Amino acid sequence: MTHFRLSGFYFFYFALLGVLIPYWTLYLESLAFSAATIGALMGVLHFTRVLAPNIWGWLADRTGRRVAIVRMGSLLATVGFVPVFWQDGALGVGLVMLVFSFFWNAVLPQFEVITLNHLGRQAVQYSRIRLWGSVGFILAVVLAGWWLDRVGVQALPVLVLALLATIWACTLLLKGHAEKQQSDPPGTAPIWPILRRPQVLAFFLVCFLVQFGHGPYYTFYSVMMQGLGYERSAIGLLWALGVIAEVVLFIVMPRLMEGFSLRGIMLVSLLLCVLRWTLTALVPEQLWVMLLAQLLHAATFGSLHAVGIALVQHYFTPHTSGRGQALFSSLGFGAGGALGAIASGQLWAVLGQYTFLVAAMASLVALGLAWYWIRPEQVERS
Repeated sequence: MTHFRLSGFYFFYFALLGVLIPYWTLYLESLAFSAATIGALMGVLHFTRVLAPNIWGWLADRTGRRVAIVRMGSLLATVGFVPVFWQDGALGVGLVMLVFSFFWNAVLPQFEVITLNHLGRQAVQYSRIRLWGSVGFILAVVLAGWWLDRVGVQALPVLVLALLATIWACTLLLKGHAEKQQSDPPGTAPIWPILRRPQVLAFFLVCFLVQFGHGPYYTFYSVMMQGLGYERSAIGLLWALGVIAEVVLFIVMPRLMEGFSLRGIMLVSLLLCVLRWTLTALVPEQLWVMLLAQLLHAATFGSLHAVGIALVQHYFTPHTSGRGQALFSSLGFGAGGALGAIASGQLWAVLGQYTFLVAAMASLVALGLAWYWIRPEQVERS
């Protein structure tokens, strides 16, 4: 039953991402916002990941009440999104995105710790639970694309609010699991000795660059494909294909992690990042090339995410894991995603689709850093 509850949360959390990431930029475009404004607004979603997860991660490590924090964050995110229905200017929409995402982005890192604590020594099975998030993303992105083609993108906020409310409802089912989490003593162990290690610093920089490279994808991929003549339903299917590949990856990930080193998986995945963004920049009008590029999402997100979660657990102690997961989210998805979105917004008017070459270069730098620094066997948790 606990596995079912954990999987259900991932399902709806990532279903919301399946609605926001591909289609929210189209909603912003329907409000006649410029590319720079859209990039800045999407940057807000990522920017709150810089601060919020660390605040809630510190609080969770100190109190041990991760389930309560996840529940409260989900509720406040839902309430914070409601005013969007009365906003049509960039400032108003931006403030709503700032408020709701501050609480929404605090939820996932602590839920990751809850899941890993539950799995214990079976942490290698994490991907089997996490894959339900990918299933939710796939269904949401396909069905939302079909629905928006019929009712119009202006109806998108209704769907977002419904999913936020469902996520909060899922957290209420975790009551029986909360006591198990609180049976572990809360920790206030210092985190700076871990962060000062060169390999750990390099790891977070790699995470930053990977998410920076995803900035053009999360912000302008749908806009680009719509401009090339693809229908919203077709765009949704392309997004879904990438996450289907991710699901397959999560299914086989336990075997991959048993047969290959974390370092090896990371290096191959980063190399495929370079390939994916190069193809997207040069030949997006070729459907078969885009199909191949989307299949590479299994590496550019799926395997890198699973390896990142595993490395955080390796580098950080049990009493610092909440803050470690928060930093993984805030420095990668937060700072990297925010600056990637903002930079792509500024570059898109000049470079257009070739902005993806900047993503390829960022991934190439990450590959070099990982090749030199990421050697987990040389770092032991203390």
